[in-house]
Amino acid sequence: MTSLKLVIDTNIFISAALSSKGAPARLVQAALVHHRLVFSQPTFDELRTRLYRPKFDPYISLEQRERLLHDFNACAHWVDIGEPAVYCRDRDDDMFIETALKAQAHYLVSGDNDLLEAAPSPLLQIISAQQALVVLGI
Repeated sequence: MTSLKLVIDTNIFISAALSSKGAPARLVQAALVHHRLVFSQPTFDELRTRLYRPKFDPYISLEQRERLLHDFNACAHWVDIGEPAVYCRDRDDDMFIETALKAQAHYLVSGDNDLLEAAPSPLLQIISAQQALVVLGI
């Protein structure tokens, strides 16, 4: 399979970090090994901010969080985005669509209904983690 560019929403990364089982973890592992993660500074900043929330302290150590962020940063394809256009109901999610469009990503993977129900675009497919596993043959 060809290496694909994937924008993965923060909720998928958090789920994968908290549990090594399930679709999010399998997806992130496959993305790291076979595909290309895409970030913009705003999407990475959101991941960093959310990952360090105290509510996750019982589930993931600070060292694990730092290692994950380091690994994601090191292997990522980075794009610069400006102020995103309006794409979906939650303006905070528009940065993911803007990042994916700017990078010409093959897929935006999310568990967020605001993204999954965003207006269709011929330039981008927004899919769930389960759909991504099927599409990527995982």
